[in-house]
Amino acid sequence: MKHPVFALLLTLSIVHAQNPIRGFPPEEAAAERERETKARAIPQSERIRTYLERMSAKPHHAGSPGSKAVADYATALMKEWGLDSKQESFEALLPYPTVRTLEMTAPTRYKAKLQEPAIGEDKDSADINQLPTYNAYSATGDVTAPLVYVNFGIPEDYEVLKKHGIDVKGKIVIARYGGSWRGVKPKVAQEMGAVGCLIYSDPKEDGYYRGDVYPKGAYRPSQGVQRGSVMDMAIGVGDPLTPGWASEKGAKRITREESKVLLKIPVMPISYGDAEPLLRALGGPVVPEAWRGALPLTYHMGPGPATAHLKTDYDWTNKPLNDVITVIPGSMYKDQWIIYGNHHDAWVNGASDPLSGASSLLETARTLSMLLKQGWKPKRTIVLALWDGEEFGLVGSTEWVEKHQAELDQKAVFYMNSDSNGRGTIGAQGSHALEQFVSEVLRDLQDPVTGKSLLESPRARGAAPPVAGAAKPAFHLGPLGAGSDYVAFIDHVGVSSLNIGFGGEGGGGVYHSIYDSFNWFTNFSDKDLTYGRAFSQVTTTILMRMADAPVLPYQFTDLAKTVKGYVEEIQKDFPNTDVKDISTQLARVTTAAKTYDDDLGLMLKKATGASPEKLAKLNQVLYRTERALTLQQGLPGRDWYKHQLYAPGLYTGYGAKTLPGVREASEAGRQDEANAQAKLVSKALKNFANQVEEANKLLRSLD
Repeated sequence: MKHPVFALLLTLSIVHAQNPIRGFPPEEAAAERERETKARAIPQSERIRTYLERMSAKPHHAGSPGSKAVADYATALMKEWGLDSKQESFEALLPYPTVRTLEMTAPTRYKAKLQEPAIGEDKDSADINQLPTYNAYSATGDVTAPLVYVNFGIPEDYEVLKKHGIDVKGKIVIARYGGSWRGVKPKVAQEMGAVGCLIYSDPKEDGYYRGDVYPKGAYRPSQGVQRGSVMDMAIGVGDPLTPGWASEKGAKRITREESKVLLKIPVMPISYGDAEPLLRALGGPVVPEAWRGALPLTYHMGPGPATAHLKTDYDWTNKPLNDVITVIPGSMYKDQWIIYGNHHDAWVNGASDPLSGASSLLETARTLSMLLKQGWKPKRTIVLALWDGEEFGLVGSTEWVEKHQAELDQKAVFYMNSDSNGRGTIGAQGSHALEQFVSEVLRDLQDPVTGKSLLESPRARGAAPPVAGAAKPAFHLGPLGAGSDYVAFIDHVGVSSLNIGFGGEGGGGVYHSIYDSFNWFTNFSDKDLTYGRAFSQVTTTILMRMADAPVLPYQFTDLAKTVKGYVEEIQKDFPNTDVKDISTQLARVTTAAKTYDDDLGLMLKKATGASPEKLAKLNQVLYRTERALTLQQGLPGRDWYKHQLYAPGLYTGYGAKTLPGVREASEAGRQDEANAQAKLVSKALKNFANQVEEANKLLRSLD
């Protein structure tokens, strides 16, 4: 009979042999797993809780002394751990509100409160220096007009209004949050001729309909308000006055009138407590069932008789931003950068958004510092970033990318992004050349509650039990749209990017409000920071594998299959769009990708003895495959966005549009433009195929 310890070791060795790590020769994979096991034992929930409580103690919106204090705290921690950390500063247009007025003038009078009340159970809800409820980059305005209810305020909703003979020209529209990103609502309203826009949180999506409201439950109370930016992020992100270049002190700036991302009409977010009297006073047709929220009233479209007076103004000043940048130099490939970022600014205290993710990043930094002290030296340089100004429009990260664009083009291998993190399942979106890599990481880590691998746990938690004999659905990365700090990396420079985090089981309802506090988070989300620790284990593993893999773990067959699916969707929905050239180049990509996969296993065995110079050249070709998918002329009407496979949709906000130039022209019926864009996509895929074919040659040269 075998000794039980020997049996366990044998079992583990078999499992590891069956589960190779992409990019590592078999003889190096065992050592990598041993290092990862040690690393995953380091993160501590208690430390993450300490960071979270400290950083969320006071409001710290971008441009404020509170935000600088959080940046200083994080920088000091990094230095305490022996890491090389500094702050890079920018100046950007960050308007704060100076005038906020909303009142119903007919048929009765009502003055909106526009104030979130403090709650006795949450001391932070009474903090001083809270940023008032407003939408950043709303226009200054003073308008009085009849109200029209427009449901979610997306283009399809205006088609319904049109069928009822309702025109919003010269009106103030009131839309509920949901259905699309908030900035789409005033954008469409402006295009339709409205003179103002109100956005409220209906309790059906974000309040008592979902569950008990805060402080009894997790959901938004009646006077809770969702702040947020309404910059037109589908056109460009970052400082609105320095599009394409860094907003450093003394930089050239365009005027607000010249900016393509600033609205021309006033916008204001309000609570459902303030929205109810306005909606109750509306006449006109009763709305369709799908338009009805959960307020105790009959929803009407209008226009009128409810008439509103909306007045807004802002200081329109440039304010400081402070990015915290920490660098761990590579021991072998110093000029190949693995970057991980999370923002640190919040609309108010921001315990969930963003500090749940930022606190986990800090613990990842401490973990890496402990490994360094134990003798580990990453082969590639690791850059850890805590961005400022994300909430206004991904400003701090975008300005940093624009400042370092030439260097990033040469050196950036990979960018990983996180934002909020909480109790729930793991979610990931990213460049599809990373799909197998991410799948392997999730395969090798366990969910802290179910004990199953993270690759299995989302299905294990599903409502429906698995069907006996049914095939398990494959893991797929979602495409990247917008909404967090990966945008400049993937869309502007063409750096392979990943957005990842836990969440989905903590309820919602305090997003961008004064109630996003340490008290809320530790009562209704990741109570004991179990998932904060698990997330640090995930990100540490990702960074270690990316930093140390002899051959970078890209896999191109998944990307080819995914793009083929995008092309088939366009062929089905828009048969007149000519995608023949795309299909031709995609066939080349598919062949080259299969050749690369077939050769990689054999050549990895020879990578151990390959010269660093040969490996460096191969890896540079590999990470520049993503650059090949960008074109300098960018997308139609938004040349800042250069990636040909992914972009945020013009009217989907955070949601991604795939093959965006082709798809959006096809959807709009601009057939000549759609065909021209298809040729540009085929050009990008040709460039991509050339890169993969070059990688094949270099891979074989390792022999």
